[in-house]
Amino acid sequence: MPEQYDNELDTQIHRWYSNPPQVWPKRPYFSPSNSKACPRELYVKAKRAKKDSFPKPPYQGRWQEIGTAIGDVIQRTVLAMERKLPGCPFRFERNEDGTPVFEDFAKKNHEVIHNGQKFYLYGTCDGIMQYINEDGEIIRVGLEIKSKQSTPAKTSLYSFKEAEEGHRKQCVAYSIMYNVDYYIILYVNTAKKAWVMSDEEYEATPDIRAFGFEITDEERKELLDNFAEITRCINNDTPPAIDLSRWTFNNFKTACAQSLTDEEFAILKAQVKRMQRSGLPQWKKDQYVDAFMFIEEAREKVSE
Repeated sequence: MPEQYDNELDTQIHRWYSNPPQVWPKRPYFSPSNSKACPRELYVKAKRAKKDSFPKPPYQGRWQEIGTAIGDVIQRTVLAMERKLPGCPFRFERNEDGTPVFEDFAKKNHEVIHNGQKFYLYGTCDGIMQYINEDGEIIRVGLEIKSKQSTPAKTSLYSFKEAEEGHRKQCVAYSIMYNVDYYIILYVNTAKKAWVMSDEEYEATPDIRAFGFEITDEERKELLDNFAEITRCINNDTPPAIDLSRWTFNNFKTACAQSLTDEEFAILKAQVKRMQRSGLPQWKKDQYVDAFMFIEEAREKVSE
């Protein structure tokens, strides 16, 4: 269909966002986006450690802003589909006040008591939709939107076979918060192969990929077991080990490094040495070395 102009819809969206509800986290809490985060990071965060504030290249900031904007575009598209597309099978679920169940209008604290530990899942989703099947049955389906921006190959049929593990775990957390069993992860790639492509070229390298799946109780239990164990560590002041494989997007690197005991530091050093002798690809080995060097430098600053 051609571009759909809908001033009424755009006015309504801006009106919703002009006065969004305010929901503050209850502690201890875990955000769904941290479902695959380093346990030590979540521990020091819960202990009110200072978040890292490193200068970053401007392109990284733009990358993040574009990713957020893509989510806005898809959400508007789904809202427009409901209004303009005949027989559209998807629509956003609505709150009692008529706002769609996504972003600021879906933010919540979901209390969890699991394995004797009490904590909260805090945050919001990209959307909870209703899918109307051929029999007219309404099925609630979660929507998670992710951007890819580096190369068209990121969403090609050849190199992209399934949703990423961390993104799927994030959806497991949302399934608990919003009581949904089905989820769709939509990947949108801003890097296009060409302005003009043949049908065969586009079929091999599409700019969007959607993965749908049913979330199992086993997946929910695995996630809650992890959060419950970290909560136990928080309550008992027994920090869990650092996971260097999850170091890149750790927002509390300095706090994690400076909280290590000498014994923990020695264990990490031995781990990195083993990794260098392993069959891991070189880029992965370099990540471990870079992480260890950062930790070593951060610890030295404390002792100076």
